[in-house]
Amino acid sequence: MSSLDTLMSLEGASAAFEFSATGELTGHRVAEGSSLTPESLDLLAHVFVANIAIATMQARGWESSTGQGGFYPIQGFTLVGFEWSTVGNGHRGVVLRNDVADFEAAYAALES
Repeated sequence: MSSLDTLMSLEGASAAFEFSATGELTGHRVAEGSSLTPESLDLLAHVFVANIAIATMQARGWESSTGQGGFYPIQGFTLVGFEWSTVGNGHRGVVLRNDVADFEAAYAALES
């Protein structure tokens, strides 16, 4: 089973996607009946890359200016919406319906 198929097996998964270091969509699966498109997943991939870059800058800056540790490296990103949320780690992400989303399960699947 591919990593995208594993992500799609999560309860409430509407889509799973892979992306490059610059946010280009490199692979995806969309659940039947979902309104998500490759274009919307490409946008999410770019959002992930941008937010991970910003969070990394902030974590490194905080650690160097305060001497406190444990903020870097950034382990992932979650974008929470009204009806669905998306979780990403590395170069993969999954979109989940909020009514059944299990964020811990999503992060565990993304780590494998």
